[in-house]
Amino acid sequence: MKKVFGYTRVSTIKQGNGVSLQEQKEAIIRYANKHQLEIIEWFEELETAAKQGRPLFTKMLKLIREKKAVGTVIHKIDRSARNLRDWASLGDLIDEGYEIHFAHESLDLNERGGRLAADIQAVIASDYIRNLRDEAIKGLYGRLKQGIFPFAAPIGYLNTGSGKLKEIDPVMGPLVKKAFELYATEKYNLVSLADKMNSLGLRNLNNNLVTKSTLSIIFNNPYYTGVMKIKDKNFPGNHEPLIGSALFNKVQSVLKGKTNTKILKHGYLFNKLIKCKECEHSLTGEKQKGTVYYRCHMKGCKTKGLKEEFIERNIISEFENISLQDTEKCILDELINNLENTNRITEEEMLKLIRLQESQLNLKLERLTDALIDNNIDKVSFEERKGNIFIERKELEERRTHIEEKINQIFLKTKLFFELLKNLKNSYILGNVEEKRKLLKIISSNLLVEGKKLMITMRNPFQDMALIQLVSSSGQDQANPRTCTSEIANQANSVDKDEIRERMQELVDRVMGYFKQYPNEIELEDNNE
Repeated sequence: MKKVFGYTRVSTIKQGNGVSLQEQKEAIIRYANKHQLEIIEWFEELETAAKQGRPLFTKMLKLIREKKAVGTVIHKIDRSARNLRDWASLGDLIDEGYEIHFAHESLDLNERGGRLAADIQAVIASDYIRNLRDEAIKGLYGRLKQGIFPFAAPIGYLNTGSGKLKEIDPVMGPLVKKAFELYATEKYNLVSLADKMNSLGLRNLNNNLVTKSTLSIIFNNPYYTGVMKIKDKNFPGNHEPLIGSALFNKVQSVLKGKTNTKILKHGYLFNKLIKCKECEHSLTGEKQKGTVYYRCHMKGCKTKGLKEEFIERNIISEFENISLQDTEKCILDELINNLENTNRITEEEMLKLIRLQESQLNLKLERLTDALIDNNIDKVSFEERKGNIFIERKELEERRTHIEEKINQIFLKTKLFFELLKNLKNSYILGNVEEKRKLLKIISSNLLVEGKKLMITMRNPFQDMALIQLVSSSGQDQANPRTCTSEIANQANSVDKDEIRERMQELVDRVMGYFKQYPNEIELEDNNE
């Protein structure tokens, strides 16, 4: 008896657990017995035939060429190959004299008519699987356009059934959100954050520990903001976002190196915070004979080392220039209280701003689509920019949904800004290294050194305060600010109070306008929480 292999294939695990596999084997055995063939080894493959490269199929062909068997018996032609490359491989074996049998088809592949009939069936099978794939893709894109994610839920979400929106996992969802929040603080790299999140209980989809790669996949997935990205195409999702767009964008900045996330090896206060104006490289701290110096280590750079004490004196002096007098603090407190009572930023103003921004985004999307149609932009760039627009849209939706919350947030930030301003110098002097560094990042947008000169550029709205020249040149009030409402206010004449009130009102308007336009630009903490 001739020795042959037996080959079976099922398309899904469900078929493998059912009767399909057994029926194929029984048909092949009956055929082998009828034609006096001995099956010496079975190759049972649970793999789709739409793609070439099935490992067991390839192994079987290799063994046949090594003359381990004279050929193989397969149930049907469409079980051997639904792509033409695999069928061509079988054709090569037939041409070389090896025996390829099909239990279901009575075809003599060594004759022209039998080979032609088999070729036609193989082409039909290939066309069938191609059409099946196209229909499946149409169905997937149909779901995506409906705002439904048709694939397995990512970490932090739960599958709720076919055609249904994913739901936030009550256990893993908050942990994924925590991972975003921690990484945005710039205190962790991916490796240290993975250790932290594993200790908190975060696990991957296989219930194993998360790794650096796992976190990278999570942080680059806009699904958590409500945007579905599939093969560089973006679709707005109807599922509940796990995080806000602002947090996602902040994490993207950290991932792309736009912020400094390196953990300090030494507790040097200004390490990596000051740049050399000439070569734009960061100055690093080093200790010599008990004194900390900050130097630029680029070869040939003319910038000299600066003592830490010198830098601190300049910073404290700059803080003094924007400090408030006690009279100013009193009037400012009064203005803030009035602002809270009258709620000067109305809901309608905020909604008007959001509607304007939404119309601008729609116009931007229309222009982007026109550019694609006119071949002025490639498909990859189009999808990338469209994805960014979808993320901005989600952010506007969040602002619209939580309009009252946003109004309170702006007022709270304004209030916290002035609380910080009133105690700026003391907060810096009394703070530890980490607190001082954080304060500098909030207040300054740039610290540059040229030669031995330190240049401090303040970010808005602190810069606005310097421009308005709040600090009076006619002396400093020394009274206790805790008693300001009655005692200090009476010390100034009516003209002085009117001028101070005018300056304070202008500052309040500018600060609120700034936070209205850039609500997430500066991170301020409420120490009373």
